[in-house]
Amino acid sequence: MNKLILVGNGFDLAHGLPTSYKHFLNDFWKNIHLNYKKEEYQNLIYIDENYFRILNFSKEIENFEDFEENIRNYKSYYNDEFHNYLAHELRLRNNSIVIQFKNDFFKLINVKNSIENWVDIENEYYLQLKNITKLKFGNSSGEELVKARKHTLLKLNQEFEEVKNLLIKYLREKVLKKFNVEKVENREKFLKMYKIFKQNSSLNKNEWNISEFSTLSDSDHISKIYEEEKINNRVHCYSYIANFNYTDTAFLYFWEMNKSLAMENGNINSIHGEIDSKDFKPVFGFGDEMDEEYQLIEDLDDNEYLKFFKSFQYFQNNCYDNLLREIDGEKFQVCVLGHSCGLSDRVLLNTIFEHENCRSIKIYYHQKEDGSDNYLDVVKNISRHFKDKPSMRRKIVSKKLSSPLPQNVRFQKK
Repeated sequence: MNKLILVGNGFDLAHGLPTSYKHFLNDFWKNIHLNYKKEEYQNLIYIDENYFRILNFSKEIENFEDFEENIRNYKSYYNDEFHNYLAHELRLRNNSIVIQFKNDFFKLINVKNSIENWVDIENEYYLQLKNITKLKFGNSSGEELVKARKHTLLKLNQEFEEVKNLLIKYLREKVLKKFNVEKVENREKFLKMYKIFKQNSSLNKNEWNISEFSTLSDSDHISKIYEEEKINNRVHCYSYIANFNYTDTAFLYFWEMNKSLAMENGNINSIHGEIDSKDFKPVFGFGDEMDEEYQLIEDLDDNEYLKFFKSFQYFQNNCYDNLLREIDGEKFQVCVLGHSCGLSDRVLLNTIFEHENCRSIKIYYHQKEDGSDNYLDVVKNISRHFKDKPSMRRKIVSKKLSSPLPQNVRFQKK
């Protein structure tokens, strides 16, 4: 029995890395007073430099809400100079623009309270994409309507690309250059997390918990493996890490995993790419081809609509093929580490979860300081990837047999 370990953003957060959606956005606004003249910022929002004092008028900005509060307070103080602050735009009485979002998609993800995670941004992109296919432009029809929709589509894709590029820059500058992901501060805490990655075997004091598998055939399969291990004195389990993050956090566990077993009992796959890699470019977009409206989008016969679908981005390298070969090989248990299992990865996760070799799915959930946790949220998300619901109920390991993901491993700062 092998292990397929799905590593998501929650894994980085468990290591104290500022990689969340909120970290990214708050950093943008906190440093807006330093960067608003830069091109990548001006692509998103225009601020008249003659009114730069508005940025820290009543308080230092920590987030988007503080930014808006400063604008309202400034406008109230100099009320005679301005029109009302409407649609997140500020104008002078002569109609000159003082503050205006240039990127409507970026404005949307700031304004919408329902967006909390990276998966929500990718879901929002797909929602906007579907909306474009239904747009009406007055009495436009036929070729004229197609052109109007295409213009809106190109704008959405450009704006989404700008957000993606800013995210990559943020991860490079504020995460990878500030934290040494090859060194941890406390090895004892690291080893507690490492046990999740460690191969399960009768030879290394890390045997499988048979209760995590619902069928007698799986129990028999594991028993036979143990017999073979004793005869051959060789660990049979293979731990395969599917890293959905753009950071290298999981690599440290991969290296540890293979110290004593050479490279024959484990591997790692940067399925979503890596920062600054030519061969493994970051994959950012949407991946729900099971959605009933996807076929309508594909039938439009315009490749621009498919630009940010993950399925096509996966073709830039062989990572996806390697993952498929892995799950086709032997029976495995899925271990979910900080992955929300949201719809933006639906096709890939459906392929994994409903595969006949997938024998169980164990969730290492996030237990918060107040005692609450996200176990059931992840279970509900996983259920959306199953067409075969009875199979889903057989495979998901109960909370009683699951564990919280350790939250106290920290990397050394550079």
